[in-house]
Amino acid sequence: MPASSSPLRRAGGGLLTAVAVALAAAVLVPALLGFQRYVITSGSMTGTYDRGSLVYDRVVPTASLKVGDVITYDPPAGAGPAGLVTHRIVSIAPQPNGTRVFRTKGDANPVEDPWTFTLQNRTQARVAFHLPYVGFALAALADRTLRMLMIGIPALLVALSVLARLWREAGETAMEGRRT
Repeated sequence: MPASSSPLRRAGGGLLTAVAVALAAAVLVPALLGFQRYVITSGSMTGTYDRGSLVYDRVVPTASLKVGDVITYDPPAGAGPAGLVTHRIVSIAPQPNGTRVFRTKGDANPVEDPWTFTLQNRTQARVAFHLPYVGFALAALADRTLRMLMIGIPALLVALSVLARLWREAGETAMEGRRT
């Protein structure tokens, strides 16, 4: 007869399941609704989007961007940090040829970004909303070692639990065999 699991084990399993479902929902549902997601990895937007926040961007026409919008973009090569940046537009300068030159600033930075840039595409990712600190979980899952531990430890616990039950049942069977 299998031993019933303890209330603590059931509660812990339920909590882990709830966290996994919530994280999956935070990633999948917005993607199904057309949002792109990015993890904030620096402190340049602290106060608005703290490090570890998960921002969701909606792709909008570049022509609709205005001062005050927060966008996620790739700074000009060699001018800024490598990789995507999420900063607020602080100025848009129309040029005679019809292009617009943008300047951005991180809300926590004391000065504007030293570069200006144009957006060549007809659409651009603009921040729609964010979830504080959820990005830490996604960033952790990007680490292969941590991801393997998150899969390996529960698998090991399940295997140990099955082995313990088999050991216990084998002992009970042996005891019953001695009694007869």
